[in-house]
Amino acid sequence: MIAFGPELPRYAELAPGVRRLLAPNPSMMTGPGTNTYLFGVTEIAVIDPGPDIEGHIDRIIEVAGAPIRWVLATHTHPDHSPGAASLAARTGAEVLGWPAPEDGPQDRTFSPTRVLGDGDALVTSDFVLESVHTPGHASNHLCYRHTGSNWLVTGDHVIDGSTVVINPPDGDMKDYIESLRRLQTLNVDALLPGHGDRIDDPIRAIDWIIEHRLERESRVLEALTAHPRLSSNDLVAHVYKDVPAHLHALAERSLYAHLLKLEHEGRARSDDDAWIPVS
Repeated sequence: MIAFGPELPRYAELAPGVRRLLAPNPSMMTGPGTNTYLFGVTEIAVIDPGPDIEGHIDRIIEVAGAPIRWVLATHTHPDHSPGAASLAARTGAEVLGWPAPEDGPQDRTFSPTRVLGDGDALVTSDFVLESVHTPGHASNHLCYRHTGSNWLVTGDHVIDGSTVVINPPDGDMKDYIESLRRLQTLNVDALLPGHGDRIDDPIRAIDWIIEHRLERESRVLEALTAHPRLSSNDLVAHVYKDVPAHLHALAERSLYAHLLKLEHEGRARSDDDAWIPVS
């Protein structure tokens, strides 16, 4: 469920005008840490400044090498956007993205001066970033296509070598899979994930996630059929046999998201805390 690739360098130039800086927040959930991306040469846009860690903010400003004009966030989970307020205060940069939704652990300090809608673009003399609304992991999740390279910054929508928790009610499995299918149509050349290394075969990576989620969904239906009227907590042990027990509390959130998707599609129903398959 949570398995990242090899250790990443703290700083890397991925292409002319495209750089990655790794935030110092490694954990079970973030892997090597949150990826902060810098775009541009004469004017800089920063995507996902990460947690508000002074040393990391210092390093972003140091490696930028030019004025930071814009700070963007893919979403407002605490490992992605809290550094935006500090970075903007120190640089005068404009903040772009979507404000935090009401549900769950969200960064309430993220206050965009410009709310980006689906298909909106940040156009500069150096580059263009196009926003793509990808709800699912978070209702306010945005990906950003860098048109010069045709690379897509994916935040937590697609990460390297692992899957992400879908945590209802703000997380929505139906929206997540639909957003993944949308990414399949964009024909980008690479994905720049919020955690882990660049993904150079986007279709294969997206296909794997969709197949993995739908295979897990089939396990949910099998478990419901074999063990009707169990709660989502009780179903975890049947559906996530391949996941260590100490991760079952996290797995339960994605399991619950699967159940809500099945309920929306008329394939399961809830009776208080009990779940029942619908033939």
